[in-house]
Formats: sequence, C-alpha cells, structure tokens
Amino acid sequence: MLRIGSTLRASRRLLNRQFHFQCPVVVGDSAIAGIAPVRHRRFIPFNYSSSFGNISASASFFSTLSSNSSIFNAPNTERAEENDSVESNLSVAGDAALSEVERVAPRLSDGILDAYLAIELALDSVVKIFTVSSSPNYFLPWQNKSQRETTGSGFVIPGKRILTNAHVVADHTFVLVRKHGSPTKYRATVQAVGHECDLAILVVESEEFWEGMNSLELGDVPFLQEAVSVVGYPQGGDNISVTKGVVSRVEPTQYVHGASQLLAIQIDAAINPGNSGGPAIMGDKVAGVAFQNLSGAENIGYIIPVPVIKHFIAGVEERGEYAGFCSLGLSCQPTENAQIREYFQMQSKMTGVLVSRINPLSDASRVLKKDDIILSFDGVPIASDGTVPFRNRERISFDHLVSMKKPNETAELKVLRNGEAHDFKITLHPLQPLVPVHQFDKLPSYFIFAGLVFIPLTQPFLHEYGEEWYNTSPRRLCERALRELPKKPGEQFIILSQVLMDDINAGYERLAELQVKKVNGVEVLNLKHLRQLVEDGNQKNVRFDLDDERVIVLNYESARIATSRILKRHRIPHAMSIDLTDEQNAAELQSACST
Repeated sequence: MLRIGSTLRASRRLLNRQFHFQCPVVVGDSAIAGIAPVRHRRFIPFNYSSSFGNISASASFFSTLSSNSSIFNAPNTERAEENDSVESNLSVAGDAALSEVERVAPRLSDGILDAYLAIELALDSVVKIFTVSSSPNYFLPWQNKSQRETTGSGFVIPGKRILTNAHVVADHTFVLVRKHGSPTKYRATVQAVGHECDLAILVVESEEFWEGMNSLELGDVPFLQEAVSVVGYPQGGDNISVTKGVVSRVEPTQYVHGASQLLAIQIDAAINPGNSGGPAIMGDKVAGVAFQNLSGAENIGYIIPVPVIKHFIAGVEERGEYAGFCSLGLSCQPTENAQIREYFQMQSKMTGVLVSRINPLSDASRVLKKDDIILSFDGVPIASDGTVPFRNRERISFDHLVSMKKPNETAELKVLRNGEAHDFKITLHPLQPLVPVHQFDKLPSYFIFAGLVFIPLTQPFLHEYGEEWYNTSPRRLCERALRELPKKPGEQFIILSQVLMDDINAGYERLAELQVKKVNGVEVLNLKHLRQLVEDGNQKNVRFDLDDERVIVLNYESARIATSRILKRHRIPHAMSIDLTDEQNAAELQSACST
C-alpha cells in the first residue's frame, strides 16, 4: 500500500520508500453467483475481523460454509419483490444450503449478506504475492542496492491472468503467488506493467495453480455511498482479510507510485500495508483495485477504478505491452477572473481554460498557440475552472477525458483565439518529460570516461539525496527536473554526476552535478550521442562545456588509458551501461553482466 502525503513533496518522497500494500474492496449492490438481492437495503457497519453474535464473520467461516453447501452454485433468479425475504431469494438452493442460510440470515442485514456472498466468490480469486526486488543505486549506477522482500495482493481476471499493483512487483527479481487455502507458492512472471496507472499483469505457468481458481469480471464505477468490501492480505497476519466501507468521492487523484493524475475512488474502508492489488468488488463484479491511502488520515483509502483498469488491459491486449496514457501536452490556467475573461474577449456565457504552455513534442504545438482559450473537448464544454460534467451532478477535471483516449486517437477541440472560435483536431499520444519521474524495472544509463561519470538526470537520482531531496539535492538540477520540457525527440538532460579521482582528472572534482551542454563544440542530445562524440577520436583533445560556463579538457589517448585504470581500481565491470553499446557488442556485454 502506498500512502499519499499531505503535500506533493511528501508524495514524491514515497517513490523511493519501501511500499506498503493494501487489500481489495467489495461494493454491495447486486448479489453474487446469480442470487438476486432484496430491494430494501440497509448497509450496516460491520467488521469482518470481529464476530457477529455467536457467528464468526471471518473468511475462514465463509470458506467452511461454502464447503458444506451448494448455495453459491445456485442458478440465476429474477429480482425479488420489495417484500420478499432473504430465504425466498435462496429457495433455488438445496435444503442443506437453505437451512444454513436460515440460521445465519436473521443475524445479517441484506447488505451484509450481499457482501458475504461477494467475499465467498473472491476467496477463489484473490492471491497473495511475494516479491523479491532490488532497486538500482543511482549514485553508483553500475550496481544495485540490497534486495528486499515485500508482499501484496492480486486477483484473477479472464485469460488466466492475475491483476495487481505495479508497485507490488516494481524492480522485481523473483515473484511467487499463493492462492487462498493453499500452502504452496507458485512462480509467476510479469507479463505487463504500467507504472503511471500502478497496474501490472502476472501469469503463472503451472496448471496445478489454476485448479479451482475463478476469474472476476470488471463492473462499473460505483456511486457515492455504495457499500464496498476490501479483500486482501494486509500486515498483521498471514490469512486473507476483509474490511468494509462506502464510496466517499470519485475524482482524478495523484497516483503516488507513478506520480500521475488519474481517476481514483476514495473509500472509507481500511486499506493497510499488504492490501495493494486486491479487488474492490461490487456485487459480483470488480469495482476497482486497492492501491494507496492518505497519510495522516484515518480510513481514507483509494482504489483504481474500472475505466483506468480497462484502458490498461486494452492497451496490453492490442499492442502486447503497456502503451501509456495520453496527454495534450498543455499547461492550462482557469479563467474564473472577470478581467482575464474580458481581456481575452470571452462572451458572458463562454467558459474554458487558458493555454499557458505547450510541449514542443506534442501534436498540440502544431495547431495551438499560447493564450488560446480551450472551450470544449470532444464536444464537452469545459468550465472556467477546468472541469467537465461527470455522472449525477458531479464534476471532474477535463484531463480525465484526455487520459481515457487511446494512443494516436484524434480529439476535437473548440478554441477561442483573438475573439474568434476555431475547431481543431489533435492527435493524442503519451508524452515523456525531459527528466523522468520514475525509472522502475530498468537499469540506469551511465558512461565513464577518464573517471568522469555521465548520466541522464532523473528524479530517482535526486531521491538518493534522502527524504528531503527537494531541499537537499542540487537546487538548479531540482528546479530543472520539475519544470523543463524536451525540445527534441530523444532529448535527455545529461549531467556529470561525480568524478572518480585520478591524476588525469585532478582539479575537476568540484565540477560534479553540472549539466553537460556540448562536447567538442557540438550540443549534446542524449547520453548515447555524448558517448559517440567522445569516442569519435578525430581530435587530440576532448572538450566538455558544462553549465555555468565551466570547461573540462582532456587528452583523448591519455584519458582512454586512464579509464581502464580507474575502472579496475573501483571494481566497475564496464565503462558504459548496456543500452549505450552497439548492437554487435550488446549481446556479449549482456552475457558478461548476467554472469
């Protein structure tokens, strides 16, 4: 389970912390396994870890009841009339099952019984995930940190796949899963992972694992105050756990793991470390995936809603890998102030947002201009505060409409420019920032020449400065990491991260943590380009132009010889990361690194 801090700084800080995990959620609106609910519903607060009268409401009790009755295989029935009893709804079950329910039903409300049935369905779907992971060391990018063991939850979806959170398997080296009631752990592999939406798909090759397992179907976004039950494997025990609550809010929320802004559902059910990846069930359907809670608050948890889950799964099925979420590439400002509306010639009934900055790599830069007013997106009017209508008198940011678009899909925008309305079509696709926010499941890039360690700047590198990285990391690098946009495709922000001391680089040690702008007078595009410029070998000397007008000059031949000496002294296996090697040398280097 991830926790949301009270400030953005606190949220970012959690990206480098050990993740806490949460459990799934059940929303009781329709009955499970074809048993119709009673219309008159009373949602009574109920703690499944406690007892209700003389009847234990734990998951083990549900399992015992299931094994002794056939109620959960009952056929579908029509919706009961308002005065029907719970027993009449269950009349299609066998006498033994009916007798058991008659004994339990008087002690349970309608809503509790629905949740009870939903949980029984989930017992053969929810699994516990055991992950061994090892994160890169960004200060020493040629090696990893010590491995750690974490646990999370997941559940089976159609196609013999397991859905869980991305942070449950981030930087994994080994993954095992265990189903409910089994002592055996099975090896799992990560088929696809989307860190922006904090979702991942696992597959298990063992046919024995799938015996008796049921898949859960995705449902709809629950409405406010609908009851939910969260199922998973939180800390405090080894068996499955259930908590119950209601939906409090549905709106775009900061996803801590991927540092993205996507639709999320807030619930008041307890979501604790270990619950991450568990299903949120609504009737007999999944309403979301538990993934984080709010730090410093009681019983405020969040689940990933079905639209985000479907977008992730559809992208994986269509392309074979995670595709990402689209972006317009714009920074917009509200137009609620009357003076700014008058200045930009907006009529009294016009609403929209002001374009303040455009990503040069977005398709929007082709048609939009600074100071344009976006009036509508795909025909949906945008309010002056940047929101659009959502369901019954709710409003959410229009960014949600953008994020639900498929890559390379077209959107229609109505724009006010110089007092005149224009219609534009823009092709949407995922956009990467100049400085990556996260770098999971991949090794850092680096290039070492004469003891000078060059790397692309990333936020995980800044996080190595500690929990207060925003204040303790180099101020100039931090500001650029959060604000600068790429100007060319493939552009990276290259810095000299450190100097491994040697006679050849003596006097340059204080030039670390500065941006590398040019090599031999040529502007650096990315780290691979820098390596090519350095190893060109057509010049006697190699000159590096750094930020702050600082300069480093080295004799090429002396520096090349010194590089081998320095690598041996510091026990560094290679002078560059695998992604920088030529194709002909990549396989050999990969084999050497694996060995």
